[in-house]
Amino acid sequence: MPEDVRESLFIVVPAYNEGPCLANVVGELRETYPHVVVVDDGSTDDTFEVARRCATYALRHVINRGQGAALQTGVEFALRRGAQFIATFDADGQHCVEDIPAVIEPIWRGDCEIVLGSRFLGSAEDIPRTRRLTLKAAVLFTRVVNRVELTDAHNGFRAFSRRAAEQIHITLDRMAHASELIDQIRRCGLPMHEVPVRVRYTPYSLAKGQSTRGALRILFQYLLGRVFQ
Repeated sequence: MPEDVRESLFIVVPAYNEGPCLANVVGELRETYPHVVVVDDGSTDDTFEVARRCATYALRHVINRGQGAALQTGVEFALRRGAQFIATFDADGQHCVEDIPAVIEPIWRGDCEIVLGSRFLGSAEDIPRTRRLTLKAAVLFTRVVNRVELTDAHNGFRAFSRRAAEQIHITLDRMAHASELIDQIRRCGLPMHEVPVRVRYTPYSLAKGQSTRGALRILFQYLLGRVFQ
């Protein structure tokens, strides 16, 4: 990755009660990338204090609004600070810092404006069977309802050019934002690529993840959001 790209890349990390692992995740990011924005989404643990110690920028929602809202806050902040490239990165240790160049490269080379990471083009280490089936169902839903051909519909590892980030506005605060985001990508008409990434499932990340019941709740929130757009 060219130095000027690295210096103009902002990595947005939404975090809710991620105190146990946030320092490791952000520490790895800061070893290579100078602009790491952690958005503490109203955590009740020490997430914000950890973020203040290790992130470049620590932002905070006074109340828990949801991951969609945290991402929107982080993206808007990065744009105000002059970001030319923005990546989103989960706080629970699932994503690999080593994959960031592959996620950013198609954008800085001018091949596209948006990149979505795909664990099904890459690898999903120790993924439970039920989680795999739920994610595959989400892919089918995205192809039918959102009319976008993807292999991984709900991966938090994404990247945007400045032009693309300026056209994205997440209004669904909670996890339904992932489907809303795909809708907005389709509507804005900017070129998009998927790239292989690695996702690591651990007892910690699985405990933080969505259950099947949670996935149904997300579906309801998304469909309700479409009705009232």
